[in-house]
Amino acid sequence: MGFSVFSDEHYMGEALKEAKLAAAEDEVPIGAVIVCDGKIIARAHNMTERLNDVTAHAEMIAITAAENFLGAKYLVDCTIYVTIEPCPMCAAALGWAQMGKVVYGAPDPKMGYSLIQGRLLHPKTLVVSGLRASECASLMTDFFRKKR
Repeated sequence: MGFSVFSDEHYMGEALKEAKLAAAEDEVPIGAVIVCDGKIIARAHNMTERLNDVTAHAEMIAITAAENFLGAKYLVDCTIYVTIEPCPMCAAALGWAQMGKVVYGAPDPKMGYSLIQGRLLHPKTLVVSGLRASECASLMTDFFRKKR
């Protein structure tokens, strides 16, 4: 993987910006960015309401954008930063894409992939969790509090 002058915290901040865009659009506030060689190559946030598509999660949209940017279906040299732990669908897609590294903020105790027994991510994928977790979690809490 390429060298980056920015830190994981910086890139998670960019994912948080995407999550805030989602919230402003009345979407579940989850954001993602994919970085390759120190450069953001994809940005996305949840768009399930706008697209009327239950699969339009931030990670899924970001994977497609990154693969299109690179002209490749594997993302072994990339890192995804996502504000909330990926769900099983997204984790499996990250596994199929052979994402090099997954960094997520807050865990998802109801729908996170870690609830599933077995391996969804690629065996070589490095996982970092808890980065800016309270900031990521508070976006979700605030969003759902306003919904109730």
